Amino acid sequence: MGKRLILIKKMVSVLESILTQNQTLVDALKDEASYLLERQKHTRYQIIGRPKKVRRILIHEAAFLITVDAKNKLQVWPKYSVYIEDGMIKDVFRASQKKIPDKKIDLFYDASKRGGVVITPGFINGHAHPPMYLLRSSMTLDKGNVVDQVAKMAKLENQMTSDDFFLSAVGDFTEEQKHGITTTLSHYAVFEAVEKAAKLTKQNVINAVSAVSNSHPKNSPAMVERILKKRKNYFSTPAIAIHYLHRATPVQLKQIKQLIKKYNVLLTMHAAETESWVGECVSKYGKRTVEALVDLGLASSNVILSHAVHLTDEEIKLVKKYQIGIVHLPTSNKIHKSGEFRYPLFAHYGAEKQIALGTDSVISKNALDLLSEALQTRIMHQQAHRVLYEDLFKMLTSQAADILQLKNVGRILPGYRADLAFWKLRDRGFVPYNESKPISLVGNMITHGGRNIRDLMINGEFIIANRLHNVINESKLMSELQAAHMRLRERLKE
Repeated sequence: MGKRLILIKKMVSVLESILTQNQTLVDALKDEASYLLERQKHTRYQIIGRPKKVRRILIHEAAFLITVDAKNKLQVWPKYSVYIEDGMIKDVFRASQKKIPDKKIDLFYDASKRGGVVITPGFINGHAHPPMYLLRSSMTLDKGNVVDQVAKMAKLENQMTSDDFFLSAVGDFTEEQKHGITTTLSHYAVFEAVEKAAKLTKQNVINAVSAVSNSHPKNSPAMVERILKKRKNYFSTPAIAIHYLHRATPVQLKQIKQLIKKYNVLLTMHAAETESWVGECVSKYGKRTVEALVDLGLASSNVILSHAVHLTDEEIKLVKKYQIGIVHLPTSNKIHKSGEFRYPLFAHYGAEKQIALGTDSVISKNALDLLSEALQTRIMHQQAHRVLYEDLFKMLTSQAADILQLKNVGRILPGYRADLAFWKLRDRGFVPYNESKPISLVGNMITHGGRNIRDLMINGEFIIANRLHNVINESKLMSELQAAHMRLRERLKE
């Protein structure tokens, strides 16, 4: 037991020294040459010439390219190529109709080999809590009740350190990336840990930090403004979060309103997750959530409401009127018995185009993938309203980008950022498909549920290649996460 304790302390010391020296997890998670050699098997990549930096990439002849076009119509284009320069898509064209000369290519990716590859835009996660990744299994609801489990989870969370938050966020972002997610809206009470994890994993992150927090009472609108003033210095994009509207005072909300106007920044919050929380809002502000937002002068397209389960008809009309963004979390809502999201009424009032999807955290949904959220949305509402696969795909890509005010993300078109997910066509779930109507691949992708991508590109850089992460050694990351989780449980016993 003594030797084991010494070993654990040594591991903690090593990790802490790495973190305090501002070294990345890459330094901590380096592997032997065999890891790199494994990556070369079945490769589709070829470096052209001897470029000092890979700036120009040709994705050659994808079996299918699935994207929403400039007219907001879903397209499935066969045998298309994508030309990328400095992280931006320069051209999208039928492979047989154009050839890019070798002198303009630094990296050639052959998407036609071995049955071909399907390329989609990287998915956009509208609501997540990345620093909670270390709490996976803290709310196993097989036995006991929700109240007890939530209390237990909160006790664990209170024991977490800044290093824990950082390691958790790395675990979260890398798992999201394996599921084709390239952009995440993070909602949490800490900023720096999420910023460091985003920079390390190269994930696009809207880093919404709580301006009011019970777990971090020092948080305030003034603290958030200090971050916003330096927003150009950060890798992630700062934003504002509050847990629930009723948790903030009128003075704090007035300050937040001023920050939104001054910095044109997003504000995200949980809304109407349960009727009891709605009651809290009514008790404090005299009206239900969306009505209170209107009265407080906060209702606008800069506001993102997650859950939004218990909204009335009038509130949904106000959501439409003020172009408020909504993030639907079907699995989380079902697991926590929050209630039934009123998708049919959103459609009835023309507000369905303001809906994106989110994963929530691993304590609410064990797998951080959005395809299964799309499937849950389809299944959950099909008796009252059929949500089309085309609309679900938009919620993962172009529509989510619009809601989160991401101007050049969510489509595979010239002028858009090269955030791309590569999926093996000759794979379970895709095959067999209707070759005469390849749009059936979209339904296949969603109804098959969560799947891992083959390759992933963020800002024109391959973050995952041949199913292996180029930045993080995931095997060692898993070991670090497990060790940190058990240290957390040990601290709770003290």
